[in-house]
Amino acid sequence: MGTVFSFDVRGGEPAAVRTALEEAVAQLHQVDAVFSTYREDSQISRLVRGELTVEECDPEVAEVLELGAEAERVSDGWFSLRYGGELDPTGIVKGWAAERAARHLAAAGASGVSVNGGGDVQLWGVPGPHRPWRVGVSDPLRPGSLAAVVSAAGVDELAVATSGTAERGAHIVDPRTGGPAVTDLLAVTVVGPRLTWVDAWATAAFAMGSREGLAWLESLPDVEALLITAGDEVRCTGGLAQRLG
Repeated sequence: MGTVFSFDVRGGEPAAVRTALEEAVAQLHQVDAVFSTYREDSQISRLVRGELTVEECDPEVAEVLELGAEAERVSDGWFSLRYGGELDPTGIVKGWAAERAARHLAAAGASGVSVNGGGDVQLWGVPGPHRPWRVGVSDPLRPGSLAAVVSAAGVDELAVATSGTAERGAHIVDPRTGGPAVTDLLAVTVVGPRLTWVDAWATAAFAMGSREGLAWLESLPDVEALLITAGDEVRCTGGLAQRLG
């Protein structure tokens, strides 16, 4: 998927967790093989060329496309499954894959799981007694510094995803123009239970801009967010303070 995944797994029976970790890594490689838009032989590439139908693809393809369609609906089209006029589920696949990997490890008996896919994180359980998982949010205007620290205290699962231009440049597309999203934002970090959704919501909100994006994120259930503008203004949803620490 063109990025690095890392795992932090705590507790559980060592042999069972080790096997589950190997399976989770294998699943990520299989996701890349199926969904990569850079591989000519991937099912998504073949689907785009008309060589396969969705029904002929692995069941995960239909699942991801359904999730992407739901993200399009909830975001009123600000999240899109298309790039350059062609099918491209890249914006939903990474979060879904990392979330699935975390759930697989939790099901194997791990007491704490953190799966980081290119800076977007799915958390489950705790890293130790009376210790919550904590995730630092990079400051796009001050490399090496943190804009905030998100805590998973009090919840069994939490995900943190950031969309912005600080590391990858203007890679986020405005689906209404087909060109790079031109907004007043540098970064949007979204916090919620599932990485599948918070990753998609961060992308959509960035394309909307700070005013519309913040209002929309406020309307979503179980979602909090931090938005940083090019003018070094920090905006956040009303309940974000409860997730900081």
